[in-house]
Amino acid sequence: MSFQRVHPLEALKNNPFVLAPMAGITDHAFRSFMKALDAGVVVTELVSSHGIQYKSDRTLSLMSFDETQRPLGIQLFGEEPEIVAHAAQVAEAHGADFIDLNFGCPVPKVVKKGAGSAMLKDLPAMQKMLSATVKAVKIPVTIKIRTGWDSSLRNAIDVCHLAHDEGITWVAIHGRTRAQGYSGLADWDYITEVKAQSRLPVLGNGDIHTAQQAVDRLKNSGCDGVLIGRGSLKNPYIFFDAYRLWQGKSSTEKQNRQFPMIFKKLYEYLDLYCQPHLVGIQLKKFAAWYSTGYPGASQFRKEIFQSQDVQQTLEKTLSFFDSISVYDQEDTSREDFLMGGHG
Repeated sequence: MSFQRVHPLEALKNNPFVLAPMAGITDHAFRSFMKALDAGVVVTELVSSHGIQYKSDRTLSLMSFDETQRPLGIQLFGEEPEIVAHAAQVAEAHGADFIDLNFGCPVPKVVKKGAGSAMLKDLPAMQKMLSATVKAVKIPVTIKIRTGWDSSLRNAIDVCHLAHDEGITWVAIHGRTRAQGYSGLADWDYITEVKAQSRLPVLGNGDIHTAQQAVDRLKNSGCDGVLIGRGSLKNPYIFFDAYRLWQGKSSTEKQNRQFPMIFKKLYEYLDLYCQPHLVGIQLKKFAAWYSTGYPGASQFRKEIFQSQDVQQTLEKTLSFFDSISVYDQEDTSREDFLMGGHG
């Protein structure tokens, strides 16, 4: 089967703002939603290479996408090179534009198996993984890492050199160590240092909450692109705004925002691409995230989580967003409930 693939680096030149992979969040529906709002590149949530090997229906469903999402990366994790390489071949046959290998996930259930950010402690094992995967597929392979395992082992520069030698297309760096989890602040000074010493493209990630921050981080770090994750859970227009600012157009941020209309569009994507029993759950999650920082948000969240069905949730949500002014949103970027969705 042939596909009209798009090379991720070409897309990055046209739009350097990438939707960061987030478990339980960047599913088919949300990727389509963000792509329609000008995300340049989108990546699936974390997909288990073992799950692909065992032909798990749930795992295979995570790779679902449509042509509007290109270029699309399928993010894989695992600890055995042969199994990951085979999973990459399956993802390639599935139509992915590129494979993204995860060496950044900090959650214990991934790390204890030697996958995710555990690979940062074992670069020879990482080298075998990169070599096997690049040789197994014809499409580009990218990787996502953290700055290191902990403060005593920040080795992102070494990883970039290794990635270059193994034919990796780009390295995306989350600006925290594995030990930090999602605490503290992303170290963009270190990301800038890594980019300056890297022989291949570098993308920066971490603590980008506004469109202006996205553009500033891109320019000041010298990175080839930036990944936006949780920022898109507070403001669905963040890619739309960042892309225009980057093009030199005047900011439209907080102007002419039609949140009820945009939420209806999100619901349409959820209804189209999610399993019926998940539509209501996802709707409540995104309504809670997008409402954060607005007056009355806490009470609104209580009400929607007590809703009995999807229609009631949708009605309450549209009513809430009809009642707010986009100028009233406070900075709540450090709230715990916005810190979910590892990737």
